[in-house]
Amino acid sequence: MRRHLLLVLGLTACFPVWARKVDLDYQVRLLPQSGQAEVRLVLADGSAVRSLDFDLGKGGVYSGFLADGQWQVQAQRGIWHPAPGKASLSYRVQLDQKPQGVTYESRITPRWALFRGDQLVPAARLDQQDGTELVARLAFELPEGWKSVETAWPRIGKHKFRVDNVSRLFDRPTGWMLAGNLGSRRARLGETEVTVAAPQGQGMRRMDTLTLLTFVWPQLQAVFPRNPPKLLLVGARDEMWRGVLGGHNSLYVHSSRPLIGESGTSPLLRELVQLFAQVNDRDGSDWLGESLADYYATELLRRAGGMGDDRYQALQARLHQQGAKVTRLRGDKADAAQVARGVLLLQALDREIRLHTHDKRSLDDVTQALMRLSSVSNEEFVQISESVLGRRSEVLQSKLLR
Repeated sequence: MRRHLLLVLGLTACFPVWARKVDLDYQVRLLPQSGQAEVRLVLADGSAVRSLDFDLGKGGVYSGFLADGQWQVQAQRGIWHPAPGKASLSYRVQLDQKPQGVTYESRITPRWALFRGDQLVPAARLDQQDGTELVARLAFELPEGWKSVETAWPRIGKHKFRVDNVSRLFDRPTGWMLAGNLGSRRARLGETEVTVAAPQGQGMRRMDTLTLLTFVWPQLQAVFPRNPPKLLLVGARDEMWRGVLGGHNSLYVHSSRPLIGESGTSPLLRELVQLFAQVNDRDGSDWLGESLADYYATELLRRAGGMGDDRYQALQARLHQQGAKVTRLRGDKADAAQVARGVLLLQALDREIRLHTHDKRSLDDVTQALMRLSSVSNEEFVQISESVLGRRSEVLQSKLLR
C-alpha cells in the first residue's frame, strides 16, 4: 500500500494539474505589399518565462525586433528575457520565399497567402518557471477584402485558433496555412475533420481530392490507427513549387499535379502515408521510411479497389527495372533505385509473414510496431519483423541489408 501511495504521488508530481496557466497569444498581421507578416507574441505574465531562445536561421528572414524586456542576438540565435507583467515581442518575417530562385515555397499575393506556420514563429528553446503552463492561441488580422484563413489547429473564433502540441514544451503554430479569398470543401472522415482549401481561381480539384481521401480513408486507418482532430490540404498554382509536401496535420499539393499519375502512383497518398506513419529512420536506414511510403501509397489504393491486377503488374515490372542494379540498401540518403528495390523487399517480407502465420499477420503489424518508436534502425526493423513472423526471416537475410 505504501509503495502504491508513493507511485501515485510520483505521478502527480510528474503531471502538475495544479500548474498556473499563463496566456501566450500569437497575433499575426499579413502584409501583401511587402511580402511579409508582422508577428507579435504576447505573454500575459512575462515573469512566467525566464527566456525564449529562438533559432533565426540564415538570410535575414526575421527583422525589426521590438521587445518588452531584454532582447539580444548571438550568431543566428535571438534570446528574449521577457519583462515582468504583460510583455510582448514583435518582428517581421518574410513570407515570399524562393529558395531555388524559380518557384515559391511560400507566397503572399494581393489576394491570398500560402505559407507554413513554422515560418511565423521560429523554433525556440523555452525556459519557464516551474509550476506554469503556457496556453497558446493564434489570431490573424487579414488585409481588407480577405475573407478567411485555414490552419490545421482547432478553430476557437473568427480567424482564431488554439495551439496545443502535447509532444512539445513550447507550443508554436506549425503546419500549412492559407488565407485570402478561398474555396473549401469539408468532410468528416472517421474522427478527423478534413478540409481541402485553395485560393479561388487556382485550379485546385477540391472535390476530386476529397473523394480520393474518402475512398482510401478506411484502408489508411486500418494500417495507421491515428486520429488527428483536423487534416488540412492546401494548394495553389501560380509560380508555386510543383510538388507535394507535408506539415503538422497538413499537406501542400500543387494544384496542377495529378492525384494519381499515369504510372498508377499517387504523390498525394505517398505524402499522406508519411504524415500518418511518422517512421523516422536512423543509422543508414533511410530506405526504410521512403520504401514504406511508396509501398503503402500503392497498396492502400489497391486494397480500396482503385488499382486492377493489370496495372499492378505493370507497376511491379517498373519497380524491378528501377531496382535491378541495386546491391545495397543501407545509407543515409536513398535514391529512387534503392527505394524501388526496398519496396520489392517489403512485398516479399509481407508474403513471407502471411505464409508462415496463415494470413493472421502481415507487414501491417511490423509497420504499426515501427510507428511506436521515436526512430528505427535496420537492426530494429529486422528484430521487429522476425518477432511478428515468429521465426528467422529468409527474406531479411538478403545481402541488400548488410
